[in-house]
Amino acid sequence: MAKKVLLSGIQSSGKAHIGNYFGAMRQWVEMSESYDCYIFIADYHALHSLQKPKEMKDNILNLLLDYLAVGLDPGKVTLFKQSDVSEHTELCWIFDTITTMPYLMRAHAFKDAQVKNKDIVVATFNYPMLQAADILLYSPDVVPVGQDQRQHIEIARDTALKFNNIYGDTFKIPDPLIMKDVAVIPGTDGRKMSKSYGNTIPLFAEYEEIKKIVMSIVTDSGEGIPKNVYAIHNLLRPASEILPIYKSKAGKYKELKELLIEDLERFIAPLRERRKEFEKDIPKALAILKAGGEKAKEVASKKMDEVREKVGVKVYEK
Repeated sequence: MAKKVLLSGIQSSGKAHIGNYFGAMRQWVEMSESYDCYIFIADYHALHSLQKPKEMKDNILNLLLDYLAVGLDPGKVTLFKQSDVSEHTELCWIFDTITTMPYLMRAHAFKDAQVKNKDIVVATFNYPMLQAADILLYSPDVVPVGQDQRQHIEIARDTALKFNNIYGDTFKIPDPLIMKDVAVIPGTDGRKMSKSYGNTIPLFAEYEEIKKIVMSIVTDSGEGIPKNVYAIHNLLRPASEILPIYKSKAGKYKELKELLIEDLERFIAPLRERRKEFEKDIPKALAILKAGGEKAKEVASKKMDEVREKVGVKVYEK
């Protein structure tokens, strides 16, 4: 029996952080044993916030190394780059033709940009359609997401249902897979850990960087247990293990931060060293990405050929 298909990815918009690991990467590695996994680098998505070519190239390579370092095995996982599969943007356009503006105006990213009075680029508005294409091209059974990203899967499901209703059964309806215990990963300020908030701890940080970030976490002098420090620590150790420590050291913020620093270093150091090994052979890493892109394109091309037939633009016989 064929394995069920899982699809996910991360934008190449900056350094991977521990939120990416605990919220997604760790689950991908675990699930690669039982799922046929397609994990991509969302470089076209990143373009809406990053227009620096050199930085983009560096980010793509760095994210590839991150994927390999956390244990994503190219023998079990198809690692690829979004821009290597042109069918993503082609299908996005077809979805645009059946999607109304009022529907997309309900999207969280667009509403958030409106509230902040940002100059909203079309890519921010249209982001959910490209994401729907990313997902539906590969007929995944599940798409692992955080609770805050559930809407993206709902939009992909709605889009698949609408297309199927207009043109006939074409797309599998994917299910979101939300790990309840890692639904939202806390950042150093208590909000969701995010590069856009500047509240992250890099996944491969050196010791001094870890120390600087943790010591800068703001603590409320009225707290016995510093909640932001504790929330991050709870990612590394279960509450049954660390809560008694925090209670016994209530108010001793420096000691608790020092303990968090040591635990973060113990967790990050092996990953950091593994990543440095992959860094020694960049051509090999890029060959893995290229091969993954070729495999992904085969799958996407087959689905796209079906879509072209369904919408009526396919007029040539092979």
